[in-house]
Amino acid sequence: MNAARIEAYVDAAAAALDLPLAPEHRPGVLRYFGLAAEMAALVNGLPLAVHDEPAEAFAPISP
Repeated sequence: MNAARIEAYVDAAAAALDLPLAPEHRPGVLRYFGLAAEMAALVNGLPLAVHDEPAEAFAPISP
């Protein structure tokens, strides 16, 4: 996603949820959604075969 599409998405989502977005928070929200879009593109770029299955359980660990 490019910056214009991310801004349009954030504006539409905030309006749909009737969620006020303070001007000082907007740059951080846009930066986060840009990062999330980059991560999603990486995941979507991985090829999956029909026999691939999801993991049975996700157990996070402390950093």
